[in-house]
Amino acid sequence: MNRNSIEGYLLAFFTVFIWATTYIFTKNLLKNLTPYEILFYRFTLAYLILCIIYPKFNFDINLKEELLFLTLGFLGVTAYYLLENIALKYTQASNVGLIVSSIPIFTATIAHFMHEDEPFHKHLLYGFIFSILGIFLVIFNGKYILNLNPLGDILALIAAIIFSIYSSLLKKTDNKLKQLLVIRKIFFYGLITMIPIVFYNNVRFEMAKLWQLNILSSFLFLSLLASILAFIMWSQAIKLIGATKTSTFIYLVPLITMISSSLFLAEEINGVMIGGGILILFGVYLSERRTI
Repeated sequence: MNRNSIEGYLLAFFTVFIWATTYIFTKNLLKNLTPYEILFYRFTLAYLILCIIYPKFNFDINLKEELLFLTLGFLGVTAYYLLENIALKYTQASNVGLIVSSIPIFTATIAHFMHEDEPFHKHLLYGFIFSILGIFLVIFNGKYILNLNPLGDILALIAAIIFSIYSSLLKKTDNKLKQLLVIRKIFFYGLITMIPIVFYNNVRFEMAKLWQLNILSSFLFLSLLASILAFIMWSQAIKLIGATKTSTFIYLVPLITMISSSLFLAEEINGVMIGGGILILFGVYLSERRTI
């Protein structure tokens, strides 16, 4: 394994590690804010911070490039997070978690047709089967009750496909552009496409809420780490090892969530969940086996 591969795998792992812990902070925010407010405030703050960190603007407009960033902003920021939040209104969080965990197999399929250097091999399918079985055990915690709601589950499935397309398209961005600029442009177009949705849902801007310590600290985590840092690392990982290999690490999200909930929320981990965690790790190993 070369240096770029090692760096790519590490970036992918730390990205999903951050994303797997966001539920703690989002859960805190949902006590005082709606999903639409959380989405808008999170990425507005992230964009403003990016403008401070990297204030340089490129005014040489390339229509084809801007259309790519518009698509990335809509898919990766607005559509994915919005559909996931709406899905949670109609179906159980466990259903959404399980369905969204199918992102790697969708990414592998889409990337195979979109990029010549992203082959689809049988190990990806084997890894998907073992990982999904493990995720099922972790999420349902030995209860094995799957309440299907067609609308919510379909929305979650669409969200998974959308993020898979986003990850595959990310590879098409110009390698010469700084990652900070890439993510800033994606967030900008994400906010632009989010504005009609914000107004349609009558989102009220109450700045006083944001200055409460618990709310501000949650937004700082979601904006600085889960948005800016995580998106940059995800983008760089895709550049280094490809969309297929990078997305495989999403299988680890339920496992990391299980461990973090045990550490921070004192939630119990039982034998079924441990068995599920082992299956997830084995699935990731199978998915990456051919390229390690």
